[in-house]
Amino acid sequence: MSSETPTGVGGDQGPDVGEVVRFEVVEHGDGAVVVHVHGEIDTMTAPVLSARLAERIGSASLLVVDLTRVTFLGSAGLAALVEGKEKAENAGSRLRLVCGSHAVTRALEATNLMSLFDVADGVPEALRTA
Repeated sequence: MSSETPTGVGGDQGPDVGEVVRFEVVEHGDGAVVVHVHGEIDTMTAPVLSARLAERIGSASLLVVDLTRVTFLGSAGLAALVEGKEKAENAGSRLRLVCGSHAVTRALEATNLMSLFDVADGVPEALRTA
């Protein structure tokens, strides 16, 4: 099952960030969920990332965050990923990252956070090693 969700579009959902970041959630068998992130993760969009991850943590034994289409990952986005990892661990789930983009890899390496995460080279590998 797949659902593509533009974020923050009108209403009471906060600032309009729908043109900056999008999420596509794909549920796989055995409790695995992949959250594909497209766009920029910055101060405005990081809370939306946190919310999307939190929505899935309780129902997924493995949460794969596909960041291959992320064009910018700022400190707020890094904090959202760390928070997601901690929440997943507290819930008895695993969070696995697929970096894929230079922007993501560079941000994680520059902050020495790469070793904190379980990282896979691609979504198929992330699911295969579940």
